[in-house]
Amino acid sequence: MFRRWRPLLATAGLIVFEAASSLWWGPAIVGARHWSLPEDMWSTLVAAQRLMHGDLAGLYTPPTALVSFPGTALMLVPLVALLAWSGIPLGPDWSTAAHPAAWLLTGPYEIALAAVPLFAADYIAERRSVTARNRLLLAAAEAIALWGVTVRWGHPEDALATGLVLYAYQADSPVRKGWLVGAAVAVQPLVLLAVPVLMVDLPLRRFTGFLVRAALPAVVLLGAALAANPAATVRAVFHQPNYPSVDHPTLWTSLAPRMADGSVASGPGRLAAIALACLIAFWLRRRGTSDLLWWVAVALALRSVFEPVMVAYYLWPPMAVALIVAATRGRLAVTALATTTITMAAQVAWRSPWVWWVPLLIALAITLALARGTGTRRLALHLRWCLLTTRPHVIHRLINKVPRLTGRPTRRTDRTASPHNRCHTASSARQCVCSIHI
Repeated sequence: MFRRWRPLLATAGLIVFEAASSLWWGPAIVGARHWSLPEDMWSTLVAAQRLMHGDLAGLYTPPTALVSFPGTALMLVPLVALLAWSGIPLGPDWSTAAHPAAWLLTGPYEIALAAVPLFAADYIAERRSVTARNRLLLAAAEAIALWGVTVRWGHPEDALATGLVLYAYQADSPVRKGWLVGAAVAVQPLVLLAVPVLMVDLPLRRFTGFLVRAALPAVVLLGAALAANPAATVRAVFHQPNYPSVDHPTLWTSLAPRMADGSVASGPGRLAAIALACLIAFWLRRRGTSDLLWWVAVALALRSVFEPVMVAYYLWPPMAVALIVAATRGRLAVTALATTTITMAAQVAWRSPWVWWVPLLIALAITLALARGTGTRRLALHLRWCLLTTRPHVIHRLINKVPRLTGRPTRRTDRTASPHNRCHTASSARQCVCSIHI
């Protein structure tokens, strides 16, 4: 049987929900006659149309509103070509168009691109022996969280880039890992936050090759755009303008550089987030960690911490990774509830940083903590995993001690064990492992 039927089912469900909500439910709820469409998607399609015609100079000029790398437009070129071949016009701005026919093909194509993290999550969960029921729940939770990125806001590039990073995390070959990261960066540079963490477990001699592969696709695409229109490309890609009058201001808004059209430059804040991600990776390399995927989620969450202007879908990448971590640690249900709550609450139009941005940051931090798990339960699971790699004659000495850490009753053999080998508390568990005479 097809092993990826769970994310495939979630993808199909999201396509059906997108069609129903944009064509029927959405307009009916608000009492409108026009379709309920993600307006940001139209401007990205304009950029893809220009790229298809070789107009690199217009890639970063209005009305594209593109601020990511050219890979965002490149991934939509097949769709634009299909629309042109079918004779379906792209039409005017979807904020004014009532029933653009192009949406009938754009919607499913957008979801298909954005479904990459669903399949990556199921792949990682399978590799980590997550149960079939939890893998189904994981696919459902990921699809609900993905709704805010695709159906609501129309940014499949964020989902595609995050999915490629997840595949890069699980890749066994440094060469494959580097090319996957390179493709992700070329589509959406936000994943640069995760790159230092992904390098933590790489041998030092592999750094150069990995960085070359990770940078090459973006350098080629961005170099072509810079050569065609340097001024527009620098303004869009390096300044990263965002509009506090349109989206959600944060406590950093007043410190961000102001631009002529009323926008603020998000570039400096994002560079600060990347710098902090590098420091975290340096600390992890010296300290060592078995929770690398969780730290990928933390690194991706730094974007929301340092943004001068926030949009609801910025919160999605760390939540998508946190759900996978939760699935591997048996904490999926509570984490899925948290991510669903954040996804829905983020759509509220409140503009005060203290009412919108700060509570959502706190909720995101709680979600990351829930996904990882702390205390004696995590230590107990760690000890049980260690037993699988321990010599057989030691297992019977430790197996009856682990239940003490989770509060379950212990066996009679544990009470008769020698005091030298007992683990009375979670704090002495590691000492107990070291004290066994092997």
